[in-house]
Amino acid sequence: MNIALVLAAAILMAGSLGFTSSAYAGGGGEAAAPGIQFVEMEPLIVPVIDESGVSQTVSMVIALEVHTPEAKAAIEQMTPRLKDAFIMDMYGLLNQASAMKSGVIQIAYVKDRLAKTAAKVMGDDSITGVLLQVVNQRPV
Repeated sequence: MNIALVLAAAILMAGSLGFTSSAYAGGGGEAAAPGIQFVEMEPLIVPVIDESGVSQTVSMVIALEVHTPEAKAAIEQMTPRLKDAFIMDMYGLLNQASAMKSGVIQIAYVKDRLAKTAAKVMGDDSITGVLLQVVNQRPV
C-alpha cells in the first residue's frame, strides 16, 4: 500500500513539474521537431518457428514517423495493409538466422526491414522513420 502511495505521489509530482509525454516525443527528452508526427500502430505479434515448432513469440509496437498531416492521414488509411505487410515480412525474417544472434533480435536489422516494407506499401517516401517502441520476446 505504501509503495502505491509513493508511486502515485511521484507521478503527480512529475506532472506538476511539467514532465509530459509530449516532452519525450523526440526520444531524448526534448520536444519533437516542428512538423514531425508519429503514427502508432497496434502491436504486432509474430511466432518464431524452428525445427521443433514454435519456440517463441515476438511482439512489437511500431510507430511510423512522418512530416506532413497528409502523410499521416495516408498511413492511417493504409494501416491494415501496412500491418499485413509487416506481419508477413517479420514472419519470414524472424525465422532466419540473420535477424537473430544468440536468440536475441537484431533491432537495427528489423527496423531497416520494416522501413523497406513500409516504403513498398506506401509507394513513396512519406515515412521518414520507423520507431520500435516495444519489442518483447517470449519463449513458448
